[in-house]
Amino acid sequence: MLLAFVGAGLAGLAQITVHDGVPALACAALAALDLAAAAVVLLLAVRPRLGGGVDRAFPHWARLSPAEVRAALATDDRAARIVTLSRIALRKYRYLRAAVQLCIAAVPLAALAVALH
Repeated sequence: MLLAFVGAGLAGLAQITVHDGVPALACAALAALDLAAAAVVLLLAVRPRLGGGVDRAFPHWARLSPAEVRAALATDDRAARIVTLSRIALRKYRYLRAAVQLCIAAVPLAALAVALH
């Protein structure tokens, strides 16, 4: 949903041209840079990380046979799995927070660009 908001904002800002004046264009360009940065950060948040040697992530489980999975599940490593999943979630939420902050920073610039339009 945030990516759609960013895309709509960028499409709206693309309507402001040099014919609208340099101040309006400058504000629109700065707002567009903010929104473009937010889009990149959002894409980083949703991008799957399939590499690494973490033995508690699903790429590890995909390489095991059913017997190896049963053997691995026989030990109680829930604490380690909770730590791994929590780190993944924390990284994603940090990306989301940064993207929202970039979007918030773009709003007054976009409003000023529209006002100067």
